Amino acid sequence: MNNIVLFEPEIPQNTGNIMRTCVATGTKLHLIKPLGFSLDESQIRRSGVNYIDKLEYYVYEDFNDFQKQNPGIYYYFTRYGKKPHTSFDYHNVKDNLYFIFGKESTGIPKEILKKEIDHCMRIPMTDKVRALNVSNACAIVIYEALRQQNYSGLLFEEPHKGADYLEK
Repeated sequence: MNNIVLFEPEIPQNTGNIMRTCVATGTKLHLIKPLGFSLDESQIRRSGVNYIDKLEYYVYEDFNDFQKQNPGIYYYFTRYGKKPHTSFDYHNVKDNLYFIFGKESTGIPKEILKKEIDHCMRIPMTDKVRALNVSNACAIVIYEALRQQNYSGLLFEEPHKGADYLEK
């Protein structure tokens, strides 16, 4: 099972967008406090459109609380990672895979990353920006994992207007 983990997210619009991506991909979302917003804020609902009621998500008091409750393989996204996100094998769907993203201002603490250096990665980019927007990074990574898993559980045809919509 694929999971996105947001370590102390600060911006409600980013989290709302990630919530929508999680619903679209069948991904569980884990939020580690402190949060920079309230989950009942209108900004979260607007960014997540009307899909938040379909989202499976959990909130944790801190990183230790999250780790105690979630065994599996952890992947950490950081601009300091030396391996691209595409260099890892995400085929093993028997294990829970956790893609962990840090808060927008400072990322994941160095103390956590140092212990997991072999699972630290980055999305390749130019030297013109420090980092991608976290909601964009989450989408890139979850779709890479799903690509490796042959998009298991996702639809290849449009379900609302029909698979033959363009032919009509």
